[in-house]
Amino acid sequence: MAMSHDLQFLLVLIALASSLAIATDPTQLQDFCVADNTSNIFVNGFICKDPNLVNENDFLFSGLNQPGNTANQLGSKVTPVFVTQLPGLNTLGISLARIDFAPYGLIPPHTHPRASEILVVIQGTLAVGFVASNNPDNKLLTKVLNEGDVFVFPQGLIHFQLNIGNTNAVSISALSSQNPGVITIANAVFGSKPPISPYILEKAFQLDEKTLFLGLLALASSLAIATDPTQLQDFCVADNTSNIFVNGFVCKDPNLVNENDFLFTGLNQPGNTANQLGSKVTPVFVMQLPGLNTLGISLARIDFGPYGLNPPHTHPRASEILVVIQGTLAVGFVASNNPDNKLFTKVLNEGDVFVFPQGLIHFQLNTGNTNAVAISALSSQNPGVITIANAIFGSKPPISPYILGKAFQLDQKTVEILQAKFWMNNN
Repeated sequence: MAMSHDLQFLLVLIALASSLAIATDPTQLQDFCVADNTSNIFVNGFICKDPNLVNENDFLFSGLNQPGNTANQLGSKVTPVFVTQLPGLNTLGISLARIDFAPYGLIPPHTHPRASEILVVIQGTLAVGFVASNNPDNKLLTKVLNEGDVFVFPQGLIHFQLNIGNTNAVSISALSSQNPGVITIANAVFGSKPPISPYILEKAFQLDEKTLFLGLLALASSLAIATDPTQLQDFCVADNTSNIFVNGFVCKDPNLVNENDFLFTGLNQPGNTANQLGSKVTPVFVMQLPGLNTLGISLARIDFGPYGLNPPHTHPRASEILVVIQGTLAVGFVASNNPDNKLFTKVLNEGDVFVFPQGLIHFQLNTGNTNAVAISALSSQNPGVITIANAIFGSKPPISPYILGKAFQLDQKTVEILQAKFWMNNN
């Protein structure tokens, strides 16, 4: 970066570091808890270094003014300053990253399961965007950013950044977690180890076996705190008729609340699985059950036809715990903090329970030739659902074929064919 940017760079770091006051990470109970990265004790985060041994260097990271090496197929490089690089971040709920872009370099579609991100452009021009989860059309919100522009990406949503200029670009991001996690969609879905079943990917992405094999081959050669607002009273039944917008819903007049506000009936009724996925999710979220507002929990029934699939998806605001009521399911999720995109997978029988951590890509497949049923509980009144194939190839307006071609190592014609398909929503 040019010397003229030094002062601007410093001011940006200071502004970003002070901008994210609310964190999803565990709340501080003392002035600091510097991470003891040498300990072999496992906790949520890191145990604290002996306070008597803490010094100024535990709160210092040097070298973020140095450009990252963008000589790779994506033409980009992220330099993270997370708790593993800066131990003093432990329990503080914030971190930073520098992103360098070569001309036309791309940070491909990805999510941060534990953090929102706020980005400022230091140099160059970026096209950025994210795909909404609470929208049947997988709405894409996109913007071109110039130097000094700031853009925010909500927690858990799929987003990207592309340098649209023929010179280098630089941005700085602040994230609302000491360890936000990174799930690069193409890598996690097509490059997991062990691999996700080709049957699941063919059905989810509407790909033929040959195209899927070539995509897997190309990728292989390259590379529990609820987030909902805390209750402040016994209940706050959602007033779905109000035109006032808040985080969640405004409360219905308590004098008008009755038992029916806490009741949903009919979850014993099977969902219609006569669709291309062979599955149907019946949600009981705050929109269906107003009494869930502020309670940080919800429920869903999932019906599967024979060999039916609930395709790879994420819940940006919730962990999920699932129990099999009938049949046999193959389930799995892909970790974010693992260079190999590790796949954790298991076959579940009736009565088995499995948990999917918040924001991670996961799926469920009926492996039997009879119907299957599962019930899931989720740690949010409105967990959100991002079906990966739909969000990537079915967003409106569409994500640029150039971005998807580069991210998934596909030619533009294949991308356009995928974007032209009908991407159904089984929710």
